Amino acid sequence: MTKDEYIIKNFGISRRAVELVNEAENSVRDKLAELEGIAEINQLKVMKAFSDNRVSERHFMPTTGYGYDDDGRDTLDKIYAQVFGAEDALVRHNWVNGSHTLATMLYAVLRPGDTLMAITGKPYDTLEEVIGIAGADGNGSLKDFGIEYKQIDLVDGELDYKAIEAQLKQKPIRAVMIQRSKGYGWRPTYSAEYIGKIISFVKNISPQTLCLVDNCYGEFVDTSEPTEMGADLMAGSLIKNPGGGLAPTGGYIAGSHELIELCAYRLTCVGIGRECGATLDFNHKAYQGLFMAPHITMQALKAAVLCSAVFSRLGFETDPRPDGERHDIIQSVKFNDKNKMIAFIQGIQKGAPVDSFVVPEPWDMPGYQDQVIMAAGAFISGSSIELSADAPLREPYIAYMQGGLTYESAKLGITVAAENVMKM
Repeated sequence: MTKDEYIIKNFGISRRAVELVNEAENSVRDKLAELEGIAEINQLKVMKAFSDNRVSERHFMPTTGYGYDDDGRDTLDKIYAQVFGAEDALVRHNWVNGSHTLATMLYAVLRPGDTLMAITGKPYDTLEEVIGIAGADGNGSLKDFGIEYKQIDLVDGELDYKAIEAQLKQKPIRAVMIQRSKGYGWRPTYSAEYIGKIISFVKNISPQTLCLVDNCYGEFVDTSEPTEMGADLMAGSLIKNPGGGLAPTGGYIAGSHELIELCAYRLTCVGIGRECGATLDFNHKAYQGLFMAPHITMQALKAAVLCSAVFSRLGFETDPRPDGERHDIIQSVKFNDKNKMIAFIQGIQKGAPVDSFVVPEPWDMPGYQDQVIMAAGAFISGSSIELSADAPLREPYIAYMQGGLTYESAKLGITVAAENVMKM
């Protein structure tokens, strides 16, 4: 029995859908090979950091209580700093998601009277209440602490440099926020190199302004990271790219030593910082996940390319296009139809290894201003380096797919999603 015959017989997928996916895959073979080259460079960077820091089995041992002298924890910080080309890094299981990690970074460096300016448009939905542009007053947002917020919207997906320059010259700006990925928007994701150019632009006008980067979904997609390009701090989640599908929770912040110390004080308390913090049974999975991260990220990237090729052939607008540049693992598909978008999300869920029998429905998800529908059949709850897809229920009904621990399993999920949409 051939592979195609097995899929048709055992998963109830039509031959038409299987052939569509095969044709799409054949059309992007060169792109898939290109991604493997990027993964190899990033794998070498990780291997060098492991070797230079003399990683051994003792670094995997758990600690409890105060966690004093946890060499595994401290060495993992050094490895992240080296891999990301930063002075220092903080890697902890204490952060519950990327938004929590980013919030820690913001609260660590901003003080009453400071101004935070988002220069890549509105940040991701879950940061709105952190900043204070949504939610009730008095909840402890940055706004509650007297931190002013300014936002420079994008113009046709590009930064409004004139508006940024005008604001930087008008009054002191303590920090600018750069979001690498598109979030729930429709705009290009920025490469580490392009972010470096943004940082140079800001620093040339206002050298004292901090450049903070939301690096979620972008790690190991390029062969460099924003901290190598001048970012003062960048942050991300371990249940995305850098956790390699193995880290069960957590986040990281990388950047200058002075600012990382402030982040550590915010995470625990002033005077203690990074010196305390038991790792329990976290270290082993965090180390192994980072080791796997370049390869797993490449699997997710290949899945994104295939998804774009399949749904472009079905007549939908995709971003990036199948042969386009990629600087994060997210694939956007614009359906302009609520029911087709929901069918896509439900198809991804049906093709997942966990909870494939579940049918996702839109719901009021904490931290989001619109109802959200989410496919997340993952071994690690909510892990978006595993095959997942989500979408806010708002026009023009764009679905965002990401992840895939193996290209082969992600290909099945994409095939099921295509079948669902083709039936409508």
